[in-house]
Amino acid sequence: THLSVALGLKAIHKRYRTLFTSAAALVATLNRAYVENRLEDKLRAYCAPKLLIIDEIGYVPVDVNGAHLLFQLISRRYERGSIILTSNRGIGQWGEVFGDTIIATAILDRLLHHSTVINIKGESYRLKEKQRAGLLKRSQDIKPEGGDSLTVTFDT
Repeated sequence: THLSVALGLKAIHKRYRTLFTSAAALVATLNRAYVENRLEDKLRAYCAPKLLIIDEIGYVPVDVNGAHLLFQLISRRYERGSIILTSNRGIGQWGEVFGDTIIATAILDRLLHHSTVINIKGESYRLKEKQRAGLLKRSQDIKPEGGDSLTVTFDT
């Protein structure tokens, strides 16, 4: 998250229109727009920025309908706009995240085509501060699931 925000700020300084949202908020907004028959307008709005940052893929499971809506957005942005995704789940676990390996594969196919994946392993930035303050034991006592990854997809 910290790195994606920094990249987003750099894009803004270069005058690129940028939008940051959490995956949960994005899916909720797309679901609501679908129910209210405003999905086309909402997809257009999410396609407008030069850079879209979607934070925290995998923290909250995405239902099948949400996965299909997210696929529609990623498909529309494919080769048209840059996307940065952050996740605490490895790419191999995205079938579980989306509840459907086929839709996860389709999403990843588009995302990984023109992307750079940065896999960050190590101590949490937030937990280091707690450790320094003596509010948390050594990091070895905390077993994260798999590290965080940042997927940066650039348009061509």
